[in-house]
Amino acid sequence: MKTKLELTLRTLLKGAGQVMFQGSEWTGLLFLCGIFWGAMESGRDIVAWGALVGLSVSTWAGYLLHEPHAEGRAGLWGFNGILVGCAFPTFLGNSPLMWLALVLAAAATTWVRTGFNHVMAPWKVNSLTFPFVFLSWLFLLATRMLDGLPAEYLSAPELTMHFSTAVGTSLLDLLVYWLRGISQVFLVNSWVTGLFFLLALLVSNRWAALWAAIGSAVGVLVALLYQAPGSDIANGLYGFSPVLTGIALGCTFYRPGLRSALWALAGVVMTCFVQAAMDTWFLPWGLPTFTVPFCLTTWLFLLPLYKFDAFKADHSHWHKKDGPCT
Repeated sequence: MKTKLELTLRTLLKGAGQVMFQGSEWTGLLFLCGIFWGAMESGRDIVAWGALVGLSVSTWAGYLLHEPHAEGRAGLWGFNGILVGCAFPTFLGNSPLMWLALVLAAAATTWVRTGFNHVMAPWKVNSLTFPFVFLSWLFLLATRMLDGLPAEYLSAPELTMHFSTAVGTSLLDLLVYWLRGISQVFLVNSWVTGLFFLLALLVSNRWAALWAAIGSAVGVLVALLYQAPGSDIANGLYGFSPVLTGIALGCTFYRPGLRSALWALAGVVMTCFVQAAMDTWFLPWGLPTFTVPFCLTTWLFLLPLYKFDAFKADHSHWHKKDGPCT
């Protein structure tokens, strides 16, 4: 019989895996290994510890609020929290007040997710990672007025973007950009972490790994073709939202097949344009767009409620014993 500690650990690890729609504790464990590798590689170990804190706090909030235990066992309490935990140390200075804000925001993702899902249920879609995005925006905007939360690594607001499109295009360069696009799902800039994440997806489901690979590759190619900022391409910033869109449309909400593959590919390409539009929109705010390009695009492609041999017509929730992709 499974102990409470074992069940809690499985819930936590599945919460990490659900960032990419995988209800597998092994996938979650490898995701965490990748986060720690990338954080230590960059000298920012605090990001990895933030991920653990955010994951734990949001999961415990689910228990305390008596959220549906089926969702908890599937890891759906933790995936927004772990992203908050990665984001705050990435953009804010290391201080006790930053950690206090992280705990509050990570806990809030649990009930904000439930609230957003109730609002969106009539349209048969769910909030995806938008609770993480929404709360992170609020707290990062608050730093402009709160000296106790110094935004040490947050971009300054600008009205006009000045950038160079120059970027290396050798095969090795493109390979690094591609892998960084996968790693940036957790705000980590490391090609090694990208390999960790691909392996983690393969452990759970080959279709998810394939669509992650396709999503990041298409993101790089579209960004190069349309001459996006070279630094953004090199750092994988045009890859992570297409990765999530590809997994969502390619094998999570639709059964893998030719029609769903074409639909997912169209969504991946669209995500790149939404990324550029959102980057432009938030430039005067000095805020990162996080995963909102993925959220907006996936909603636009799910709202028509096309079947394509769908797993289920109602996309308002997802949770399966071994993850949503089969």
